[in-house]
Amino acid sequence: MGNGGKLLVESLVALGASKGFGVPGESYLAVLDALHDTEGSLDFVLCRNEGGAAFMAAAWGKLTGQPGICFVTRGPGVTNASIGVHTAMQDSAPMIIFVGQVGTDMKGREAFQEIDYRAVFGTMAKWAVEIDSVDRIPEILARAWTTATTGRPGPVVVALPEDMLTTLTDVAPLTRPARVAEPAPTPDAMAEALQILTGASRPLILLGGINWTDAGKVALQGFAEASDIPVIAAFRYQDQFDNFSPVFAGEAGVGMPPHVRALMADADVILAINVRFGEMTTDGYTLLDVPVPKQKLIHVHASDREIGKVYQPELGIQAGPNAFAAALRPVTGGWSDWRAKARAAWEAGFDLPPQPSPVDMGLVTAHLREVLPEDAILTNGAGNFTVWPNKFYKFGSKARLLAPQSGAMGYGLPAAIAAKVADPARTVVCFAGDGDFQMTCQELGTAMQAGAQPIVLILNNGIYGTIRAHQERHYPGRVSGTTMQNPDFVQLAQAYGYHAERVEKTEDFPAAFARARASRSGAVLDLNISAEALTPRQTLSQMRDAAMKTKDTA
Repeated sequence: MGNGGKLLVESLVALGASKGFGVPGESYLAVLDALHDTEGSLDFVLCRNEGGAAFMAAAWGKLTGQPGICFVTRGPGVTNASIGVHTAMQDSAPMIIFVGQVGTDMKGREAFQEIDYRAVFGTMAKWAVEIDSVDRIPEILARAWTTATTGRPGPVVVALPEDMLTTLTDVAPLTRPARVAEPAPTPDAMAEALQILTGASRPLILLGGINWTDAGKVALQGFAEASDIPVIAAFRYQDQFDNFSPVFAGEAGVGMPPHVRALMADADVILAINVRFGEMTTDGYTLLDVPVPKQKLIHVHASDREIGKVYQPELGIQAGPNAFAAALRPVTGGWSDWRAKARAAWEAGFDLPPQPSPVDMGLVTAHLREVLPEDAILTNGAGNFTVWPNKFYKFGSKARLLAPQSGAMGYGLPAAIAAKVADPARTVVCFAGDGDFQMTCQELGTAMQAGAQPIVLILNNGIYGTIRAHQERHYPGRVSGTTMQNPDFVQLAQAYGYHAERVEKTEDFPAAFARARASRSGAVLDLNISAEALTPRQTLSQMRDAAMKTKDTA
């Protein structure tokens, strides 16, 4: 006999949960009490803000493929955490967020911090549910775990009324997670897909998602190389394919390179695997006609709800990415020049002019490509600075990128902390703009307490760069609300126990980064970046001047 909090925690342990990220609240004290007895099997990682906790859980799901677990209190707690729910949904990352709720005897009265979770999160999460009966905890938790991890993975919000958690029950906890086989393609569907590819002149493979196995990645790479078909990744999923493969040709995302745009527009057959066709990957839904593209589209996804959601395919195949990749067989055609030009254009994109900045991020990123280990994890939030980890780093088969498809500022630091919690031995580097960093910089305290301290590179240019770029393009010379006064980031990081340095010029970076890697308490490097160096190939002044000329001639 035990209460609902104990039943919930014991069931989570049986499902395989090992870490839970959260901020404590009186609405789920029974859960916190149960977690007192699970140290070493299910640990509570104490965070500083619910938004940071939810980002960590979302990143955990993206990195491991298992649901990131988050615990937050009702009302303000879960509304703070909503940014992580939205991010996990757009990332197709498994996550379960447990939130306290008012007692069942008070529901519907707008009691203290009361929220209708089904109404608030019904369109934001994959599923939102409230457990009103303690005896149903194992049933609903099992469903939540399966829902989060199958089909198109995503976040599940589970509300826990306070009196339900303290009610006693003799119901047994779960003993294991459900085993759900990945859906596989039919032989007829595979035969038709390969026939369509064989008839192509300019075939292209587009991949995405997080639920790839090592075997699935190897199988897809083997097919692409044997068939000599270029491969591009959906927005911020370039770590799911070995960038050193001769068929890899880039990422379709924000700041899409011209050659990637041309590949998608000019392809006559696109094999899209595990892709949800977001706005960034399609350049605002312009590279493929809606609803019927001129390109023959073979869309493969484990969820039937993704196939035909935006684009009507020539052939839709409901199958998991790994099962589909395992069933592929090489095809041949006269497209070798098409693939070779695609690869050459991607390689040429790494050639950059000197950046007009005391610290040249082109040279910094080139140095990181040389010195980081092959299994490094890179993270970032949102802003113009993300071009450096997203477009100028080469991800091998063991490297990972944790970056939000939702474009959420502040994601990078919590994601890096979650990565260090998951695998303390790996090198984790967070790229953060100065504005982006200040969205969640208090989570340095979480990292300090958890002993999970990554290396943080703050690209400090004193502006909200992405919005400044839009301002200069649309309202040139009329700066409003995008210039920041920043704290001393070195002193701030040192207060949290980090090794910290200000890097004033490019030539100082290699030694500073070596010291950062040697630090046992993580590191923060505050990089002196000029606001002029807003994009790798166009300065802030050039943006303004071009916009002024357009305005004058209009």
